[in-house]
Amino acid sequence: MAHAAPASSSPDVLDGPARTELERIRRRWAQLPLATAQEQSSALRALAEHLAGLTAPGVPLADLGPAALPDQLAVLAWDAVAAGGPEAAADVTERLVALRRALP
Repeated sequence: MAHAAPASSSPDVLDGPARTELERIRRRWAQLPLATAQEQSSALRALAEHLAGLTAPGVPLADLGPAALPDQLAVLAWDAVAAGGPEAAADVTERLVALRRALP
């Protein structure tokens, strides 16, 4: 007998624009050749480290390789917005837009 997964009690704090930008980054990242992703990974990692510093200052971000960077970025964006509220949401969205526009 299959059991349904329990509903999450955590509210979804990422609004439409931030969610849209994360999805655009994820799609674009998946299309990049590995060599290009490796070259561009410093930009994603820099934003991920910035966001991690907002909620866990001084804790190093694990290097899971370029394939995991969009997922790490999504988790850290959610955490930053959850901790910082509407002001953080606007900042996160602005940074995500700039990152997406900088990708080849």
